[in-house]
Formats: sequence, structure tokens, C-alpha cells
Amino acid sequence: MEKYSGILLLLPILMSFAAVSLNSGYANAAVFLPPEDKPLVRHYYKKLNTCANVEPFVRHQVKLYWDKDKTITAKLLKLLYADCMVNGCDASVLLTGPNTERNSSKNARLDGYLLIDKIKKVLEIRCPRAVSCADILNLAVRDAVHYAGAPSYPVLLGRRDGVESKAEWIDYPSPSMSWEEGLAYFESKNLDVQDFVTLLGAHTMGQAHCSSFYDRLYDFKGTGKPDPSMKRSVLVKLRDQCPKNSKNDSPVYFTEEYGSNYTFTNKLYTKVIAHESLLRVDQQLSYGSDTGELVDEYAKSLEQFRRGFALSISRMGGLKVLTGKNGEIRQDCKFTNKNNPNIH
Repeated sequence: MEKYSGILLLLPILMSFAAVSLNSGYANAAVFLPPEDKPLVRHYYKKLNTCANVEPFVRHQVKLYWDKDKTITAKLLKLLYADCMVNGCDASVLLTGPNTERNSSKNARLDGYLLIDKIKKVLEIRCPRAVSCADILNLAVRDAVHYAGAPSYPVLLGRRDGVESKAEWIDYPSPSMSWEEGLAYFESKNLDVQDFVTLLGAHTMGQAHCSSFYDRLYDFKGTGKPDPSMKRSVLVKLRDQCPKNSKNDSPVYFTEEYGSNYTFTNKLYTKVIAHESLLRVDQQLSYGSDTGELVDEYAKSLEQFRRGFALSISRMGGLKVLTGKNGEIRQDCKFTNKNNPNIH
């Protein structure tokens, strides 16, 4: 408990979401933000009187975009993951330029930047130089997943933006990793087993390209054979969508009919139980004792998953944040203020 010293902020705020199986023993571990030098604050901009209506401003822009393009939820979730899991939630993934995270081939499929830029432009008119891009991204994700069916959880604010971004920081694990490797990666970021299992559930709203699970179809672990844990009917269907030796790298919905409309559901976990997962890392969740228990729990109850998700995404949003005088408040999310061509 000492490592969470002083960071009990989510306990009173998120207690309504914290009924995540007291029987499993995970709820208490997930109601705290990861330890940081300075905690984030609820209604930060309202308390400072710098942008009291930031949340409705962001929510309005997200709703306008979401009404036209439901895929924005999955895009923003992936963008937040890419930001927070690489050197912390400092909006460094939004910076353009040579050798940045954004320009890395590993992030070639990231999207959602246009909406963040739009929100930032609106806020710069309403509240100049007040709201960080890092906070905007966290708020936009909250609203997008809420419109898709997740709870509208409270977002603690006060993040500041990083002033550098390096492609070499990117350390994403392989989608073919084992559950042990996946959990070790999350633990290296100061997250836990519940966060690992819960945040993978976001796959229910997105797609995976053939290249990310091709090995499971044709050459699992170099055997020249498919992954024996994949259900035969699913294997046949996926091989039809992703032919052997084809250059086709088409996207495939994680949960087929459930994912095609980008609705927040717990269907990923029922797919894991039925051995119908696309990615090995998802299927692997059924093999760990703790991970398997959470999979069963979430598969049985969408409400448990919704509550667990509110907690875990809040924890991810608190990783290695910059606060106080660290970092800056960018005027354009694509550039540090020093490199912004519009600042003279």
C-alpha cells in the first residue's frame, strides 16, 4: 500500500464504479492512480478559473465528430494508449517532426489527430494558453467511449505537455506475446493484472490487421501450423480473409458483428472463452489464473467490465504525468511552443 501513498484520489471519486468483484480481490488494487510526484485534480481548470467549461467544450466537439464517424472511439483509445504507455501521458505522441513517436513506422496506423487539433483550436479561442493537449486527449477519450457505451467516468486534470518526443522510446509489445509477457509489460509501467485484462477489453471496439495475427493462422511459433488454441471454424474464416502469402493486410473486426458498429461491450471476453480471439495476447488471457478469473467475470457481466474499465483507464491516464512547472501548455498540439511556426 505504501507505493500508493497520498494518491487516494480515485477512491472517493470513483467508488461508484469500484464494485469490481470484491470476491476476486482486485477492486482495492485498482482504485488508486499510479504514484506520481504530484496528483492530478478534479475540476482543475474550474478551480483555477482558467477554463471552467473545458469539459462541455470537449464533449461537444467529440459528439459532433462521433455522430459522423463511430470509429473515432477506437482511434482515440489507441492514441491514448500510445501516449501514456510510452514515457507517460504528456501528449508527446501528438508532436510532429523527424524521429518523433508520431512519425515512427510503429505508429503509422495511429489516427484521431484531427479531432484533437480541432478541440485545441476551439479551446485556444475560449481559454487561450490554459488547457494542455494531454488533458484534452484524456477528456476526449472519456467522452468517445461514453458515447460508445462506457460509463462517463471522472477525469482528473492538471497534466502538462511534454517538450520532446523520440521514436526510440516506443516499446510496444508484440500482439503475439504470452499473457506472462503482457502482464510483465503492464507491470513495468506501474499497472497491474486488472489493468492488463481490462484495458485489452478495448479491443472490442476496433480492428486488427492480418499481419498482427498471421502467425496464428499459418506458422505458430515457427511450426508451419496454425495456433492449436484457435477454434477451427474461426481459423477457416480468418484464412479466407487473410490468404497465405498474400500481401493483403486488410483490417478484421476483433469481435465481428459486435465490433462492426464500435459499441462498448464485453464480447471480447466471451470470444476468449470460446477460443475465437484474433490476437494471441487476447486468447492468452484464459491461461493465467488471475487473468482467467477476470475474463470469466467480465464475460458474465457487462456492468463489471464497465466499472473496471473506468478504473483502469483512469490509472493509465495518470502514468508519469507532468504537473506544476514541468512541461508546458502547448498552443498547438503538433508543436512545442519553441518550435511552433505561428508563435513569434
